[in-house]
Amino acid sequence: MVGCRIGLGKAGKTVEFRSPAWDKQHPHWRQIDDRIPEEHLARLIDEGVDDLDLRPLIRSYQGRGSPPWPPDLMLKIVMYEIAAGRPSPAEWFRATRDSDTVKWLGFGIQPSRSVCYDFWDRLTPYFDEWNAQVLQSAVDREYTSARRAALDGTTVAAHASRHKLMNEETLKRHLEELEETISLEEEGASPERVPGWMAKHPETRQEQRVQYERAAERMEQLQVENRRRRACKRKPPERLVVSVSDSEAACGRDKLKVFRPLYNVQLNYDLDSPFILGYDVFDRVTDNGTLSPMLERTCELTGVKPEVLLADSGYATILDLDACAHHGVTLYAPVSENDYSERNDRKPQTNQFTQLPKSQFGWLANEGTYMCPQGHRLLAERTTWVKRTGDQKLRNTTFRCPADKCQVCPRHTECTPTPEKGRTVSRLEKEELLDELRERMQGDEAKTLYRLRSRTVELAFADMKEHRSLRRFNGRGLRKAKAQIGALVLAHNLLALLHETRGHEMPNTTRILEKIA
Repeated sequence: MVGCRIGLGKAGKTVEFRSPAWDKQHPHWRQIDDRIPEEHLARLIDEGVDDLDLRPLIRSYQGRGSPPWPPDLMLKIVMYEIAAGRPSPAEWFRATRDSDTVKWLGFGIQPSRSVCYDFWDRLTPYFDEWNAQVLQSAVDREYTSARRAALDGTTVAAHASRHKLMNEETLKRHLEELEETISLEEEGASPERVPGWMAKHPETRQEQRVQYERAAERMEQLQVENRRRRACKRKPPERLVVSVSDSEAACGRDKLKVFRPLYNVQLNYDLDSPFILGYDVFDRVTDNGTLSPMLERTCELTGVKPEVLLADSGYATILDLDACAHHGVTLYAPVSENDYSERNDRKPQTNQFTQLPKSQFGWLANEGTYMCPQGHRLLAERTTWVKRTGDQKLRNTTFRCPADKCQVCPRHTECTPTPEKGRTVSRLEKEELLDELRERMQGDEAKTLYRLRSRTVELAFADMKEHRSLRRFNGRGLRKAKAQIGALVLAHNLLALLHETRGHEMPNTTRILEKIA
């Protein structure tokens, strides 16, 4: 098929699309076709896009104005450029003029730069639907069971400057100055002085005010969340900052320890096939609270929930384990032991008392208490609530060994600095889930299985960052970030489906890129 000449748009209107400059008999197209290898990335993308259901995309056209370019040809160009590591519509515009491979894919169409940007905006709602179509086709054909997966996340720089972050006070002052300047202009007066940070023209100042108002809303949200945190996790209000150009991005340190606006990308990769089963983007720096949404996303895209999930220690929390139990998922992840000095490679202070770790105390499930290494039972003293991600809380019970036992204990010098008060040990509700995970991870089967994680999801992130230019998002806002990841995953899954269908192994991305003209 050489482009969709006619389709049904919104409200059932007939949409006529522009005819491409070439067809398969055109000498220029045939000349390029003879030069492109059989397993070239462009041929794979061309075949993969032909198998997608593009009717929802075609229905998005209104059938007014000048005829648009055929959406199937535009989509092939976009998917090829994204798979080749060129995510910018400006690059697609140049490629339609300079790249013979892109001309071959699009049969010589040459959309303008603005058309490329408009088409990308039009595509953003449909990547989830197309990924679901590809994944469910793979499940139906038994190319994947989607039963075993590896979950991981990584931070990617937002399309915003790290040098122009603002705290609440600066943001409020700039917004007041901006509104004052706009008010003067509406009254017909000219401002005496325009600061360097302020837009230079009245029209762009109106747009700038909208950005600042969004940033102010985001700052208020961050301040509310900060006040809800535990005192030990709470930041001084003046240290909270936002980016005005992309206020949805979370500000934190990236992999290189650079403080900047970031988004958190999550992937759920199949252990038994080359498919990415789930993906999403979150406006947060850490992986906390992403496991349960990712399980739901995977089920939404594949129609199947994984039975086994591999993850790193950041997901080995009580809330995540409880979510896995609710979904019927067995989680494999190392359990952190709260040894902050050792974990962060910090030497403990010389005057700091090092007491017997909690792991030395045995939990007596039948009695609901702890037993110390010397055989003394601890008594439940008090119960408090501990805040976790969002509005979630967990009950925390403190157990104390009787003081008369601690004072005569031969190990009190290494157990507690205050034997006259008695050693205390705390336990969160449902902590038995962590105990079960610890025991599960000690088995040989778990160790063998967990090695697969580094060969799947971590390689997928390395591929996207190194070969698909996922070092920084191309557009601003969470919506565009999700669309870019959706397009990357769609390109990956389309290639995987084609190679599974042909009975070939999934090729190394580097070898694919070497074949690009």
